[in-house]
Amino acid sequence: MFNYSLRAGGDNKTSQEKYTNTPQRETLILRIYQLSTEETKLRKTATNLSRNAMDYQPVPTVRNASPFDAAQDAQVLRSAMKGFGTNEEEIIDILAGRSNQQRQAIKGAFEAEFERDLVDDLKDELGGKFEDVIVGLMMPPVEYLCKQLHSAMAGIGTEEATLVEILCTKSNEEMAQIVAAYEERYQRPLAEQMCSETSGFFRRLLTLIVTGVRDGLNTPVDAEEAKEQAAQLYSAGEAKLGTDEEVFNRIMSHASFPQLRLVFEEYKELSGQTIEQAIKHEMSDELHEAMMAIVECVQSPAAFFANRLYKAMNGAGTDDATLIRIIVSRSEIDLETIKQEFERIYNRTLHSAVVDAETSGDYKRALTALLGTA
Repeated sequence: MFNYSLRAGGDNKTSQEKYTNTPQRETLILRIYQLSTEETKLRKTATNLSRNAMDYQPVPTVRNASPFDAAQDAQVLRSAMKGFGTNEEEIIDILAGRSNQQRQAIKGAFEAEFERDLVDDLKDELGGKFEDVIVGLMMPPVEYLCKQLHSAMAGIGTEEATLVEILCTKSNEEMAQIVAAYEERYQRPLAEQMCSETSGFFRRLLTLIVTGVRDGLNTPVDAEEAKEQAAQLYSAGEAKLGTDEEVFNRIMSHASFPQLRLVFEEYKELSGQTIEQAIKHEMSDELHEAMMAIVECVQSPAAFFANRLYKAMNGAGTDDATLIRIIVSRSEIDLETIKQEFERIYNRTLHSAVVDAETSGDYKRALTALLGTA
C-alpha cells in the first residue's frame, strides 16, 4: 500500500523536492485507483451479462404427451386416413399434441403395424399449406432445418432471409449438427452449396458461421477481450471513412453469444451509440440483415422471432413459408416465450394475429394448435 504522509524533521529531502514529488505521486495514485475501478466495473459487467445471458428461459408450447401410446396413436391416424375422406381434426389433435420424439415413435409403430410409411400416407391425404405443416412436424428438427436451407438455395435465386434466419441464430453446437445432417442428406457440404449461392462479405460471414469458428456456449466471457473487440469494431466502422467489414465478420462470427452481449455493452460505453445504430450506418443489404439478426438473437431470441412472425403476416399477403417454419421449428424450443414477446411488442396475441392473417381451414387450425392456448 502507498503511504500518503510526507516525511518531516529527519527527512533528508528538501522541501522543494517534497513538493515537486507530491503531484507526481498523487497522479500515480489516482491512475492506480482509476485502473482498479475500471477492472472492478468490467468484472461486475461481465458477471451481470453472463447472468443475463442465462436469464433467457425458453418455454415451448409442445411437450411430451403423457400418457402416451404410440401404437394407439398409429391406429387412430390409420383410421383417420382410411376409406372415403380424411379426418383432419384427429390428425391435428395427435401430431400437434405430441413431441417430435413421440411422432417418430408413432411413425415406427405405424410402419410396423400396417407396413406403410406414415409420411407418404399423410402426403397422399393432405395438401397445400396444411400438408407443409404436418409433414414438417414429422421430420426430425435438424433435418427439417436442412430441408429449409436446401429449398432456400434451390432453383433460380436464393432466399437470403431464410439463410440468415437459420444460420445466424444458431450456437456453434447447433450449427455443427446442421452441417453434419445437411451433408448426409444431400451429399454435398452446406458451405460449398452456400458459397455458390451467395457473394461478397455476406458469403464470407455465413461461411465463417457454417465452418464452426464461433466459440462454444461454455467458453467463459472475457471482459478485457470484450473491451478490445468493441474498440476494434469502433475503429473498423464509425471511427474511419468507410467500413472494414472483415473486422465485423471476424468478431460477429467468432465470439460466443454471451461474449457478444458483453461486446455490445462495451461498444455503447465507448462510442455512445448502440451496435444496431453502427450497423445501420455501416452496412447494407444482406450483410446488414445478417448482422442485425446476430445482434437481435444475442439480446433476445424470442424478440427476433416475434419480429419475423410479425413481418410474415403484416401487409398484403402472408409469407406462409416463414410463418410455418418458425412455428414448427420453435414449438418445442421457445414458442411460448415468443408468444409473450409478440404480445409485449405488438400489443396483441400471436394467436389472434395468426387467426386474422390469410390462413384458413385446417392450415389455420394446425398452426393455432401448435401455438397452444391464446
